[in-house]
Amino acid sequence: MAPLPITNTIRKLRFEHGEMTQQDLAERVGVTRQTINAIELGKYSPSLEVAFRIAAAFGVRLEDVFTYGGGSQDPPREPR
Repeated sequence: MAPLPITNTIRKLRFEHGEMTQQDLAERVGVTRQTINAIELGKYSPSLEVAFRIAAAFGVRLEDVFTYGGGSQDPPREPR
């Protein structure tokens, strides 16, 4: 299985926020600890809503948590 093209800084942010545990973050976001673990390890991409909740839990922008590295940043072109 190929790695997901989305990376994250959740582990770094947790430690910058008082060594927050995965359980603490999960409770703030409203998901399970296992979900946070899978997202943090890059094994699972969160829904957009969960991604925004994670960013809000840290008080940062979505782009400060998640980075998309899967190809061109150019917008898709309309077919002719």
